[in-house]
Amino acid sequence: MTEKNWLQELTKSSSDKWIGGVCGGLGAHTPIPSWAWRLLFAVLFIFYFTGLFIYILLWIFVPAESKTGD
Repeated sequence: MTEKNWLQELTKSSSDKWIGGVCGGLGAHTPIPSWAWRLLFAVLFIFYFTGLFIYILLWIFVPAESKTGD
């Protein structure tokens, strides 16, 4: 399998970030804008308290965006 999907190319954004760049990276690699990802994580945090847990896991395990543009 030589084809990469968007999840394999997911990186944290270095330009569109408020805290860790996770939502900016998700917005750059999916058709959903970063503000919608932020809203989704906020709703999950308020109602189910899972948004914070998922965000922290993504912050830890998603690599940072390459500064060289590769």
